[in-house]
Amino acid sequence: MASKLFYVPRVGRQVLRQVSAQSRPFSVGPQRFSDSLSVHRNNPTNNPSIPFKFSEQNLKLADEILKRYPPQYKKAAVMPLLDLGQRQHGWTSISVMNEVARMLEIPPMRVYEVATFYTMYNREPVGKYFVQLCTTTPCQLGGCGSDAIVKAITEHLGITPGHTTEDGLFTFIEVECLGACVNAPMVQINDDYYEDLTPESVKSLLTALKDSTAAAGAGTKIPAPGPLTGRDTCENSAGLTNLKNPEEWNPETMMRKDGALDAPAQQ
Repeated sequence: MASKLFYVPRVGRQVLRQVSAQSRPFSVGPQRFSDSLSVHRNNPTNNPSIPFKFSEQNLKLADEILKRYPPQYKKAAVMPLLDLGQRQHGWTSISVMNEVARMLEIPPMRVYEVATFYTMYNREPVGKYFVQLCTTTPCQLGGCGSDAIVKAITEHLGITPGHTTEDGLFTFIEVECLGACVNAPMVQINDDYYEDLTPESVKSLLTALKDSTAAAGAGTKIPAPGPLTGRDTCENSAGLTNLKNPEEWNPETMMRKDGALDAPAQQ
């Protein structure tokens, strides 16, 4: 009886196959167990026996960070200190978290809770260039579309989202909206935004980044962050379409006079 209830006619099966062949999953990153973001498991490269200490320069920065908070509330510095540790170490290992907990004199679990909640803390090693491509709706629809950029990056680096290149230079993932929708599609690489992407421009960008790390590539010119189409920010690439007359900006003509909205006096 149960098998009959869930029987799908032959025509229906053909339609399902056609739909699945044309659709793309929301994320093409690797599948993970549901606890992978919240559970730590020791491994040879990430375990409490591996020492971590802040450098002398970063200790000075940590002191400056702690001065922003009253002594009894210094635990509020957990996020900037985790970020500082990640920038020094390259990622947020269990040892980084334990050192932050020691500095703030709080239980390590309080630090673990923060590091496992915010996705900005990378709890596994990432490449020298951390490529985070936005694939939400505006970037899906803007310009050439983020699908074309996913394909270009995948072809150029030889990896799919969620993986790192063999040379350790690039880690590529998909992310949610990064707030540069008007310049879609866009990608964040480390701390920089690159916008108005095309398959050709993103490949040229990745090539320049790779060449800059080579021994002979010290003089390699890396495109400046921002739009890669020539516009400065998010202005109309075709130029102004309105407000071309300076007189239109005159506050004397643009603003209502005092009392202009007052109701007429009763007779």
